[in-house]
Amino acid sequence: MDARFLGITELTETPSVAVVIDVMRAFTVAAWVFGQGAEKIVLAESLDEAVALKARHPDWVALKDGPPAPGFDTVNSPGLLRSLDLTGRTVVQKTTAGTVGALAVKRAPLVLCAAFVVAEATARLLRARTGGGVTFVVTGEDGQADEDLACAEYIARRTTEPRTDAAGFLRRARASRAAAELTEGTRQGAHPDDVALCLELDRFPFAMVAALEDSLMVLRPTGEPVPGPGEESR
Repeated sequence: MDARFLGITELTETPSVAVVIDVMRAFTVAAWVFGQGAEKIVLAESLDEAVALKARHPDWVALKDGPPAPGFDTVNSPGLLRSLDLTGRTVVQKTTAGTVGALAVKRAPLVLCAAFVVAEATARLLRARTGGGVTFVVTGEDGQADEDLACAEYIARRTTEPRTDAAGFLRRARASRAAAELTEGTRQGAHPDDVALCLELDRFPFAMVAALEDSLMVLRPTGEPVPGPGEESR
């Protein structure tokens, strides 16, 4: 597998396969959303779009980074989400980095969104493909967030070497700036357990595939192998 690791601003062409990484916390949260029973996640372009979608669909659940705000039901925290029953619900998610990264590659034939909590399931989907390049989109800190880069490198290595040990990659993530900010309470809309939950390896058995549905970028869980290049992603 030919793996590239790029920040959002470094994307100059549409990749054939994109794995968008946001460990702390967008795609850890997304996995928890599905773990709590949600059917799908709509990735919003902006806060205004998220609020508008919520207004048009009052039964949808809207979440964002930072503190609670009018028009939103909850915030981007796995520790806070784990108490919610989202069975059958649609969730609208807007975050600073993760959703931006996924939308930046929305024209790619295959888009996976990932974090440590779905690392092995993501690697398994990549292993099911036959050859080709994979672009890992490192969303945090203009592509420099070590928790995201560590996760991307771990999934890439795990794809070709299934016995790769995660310990060193998790240590890097635990020592990252994002982890420190969450631990110290610098970031609003956080729970004390967020860092531990973000570093819970393979908590969930599914990967997460994003694709355009009408005009919206929609994220869904999948445990099934995806088709190869040139075939439909569903």
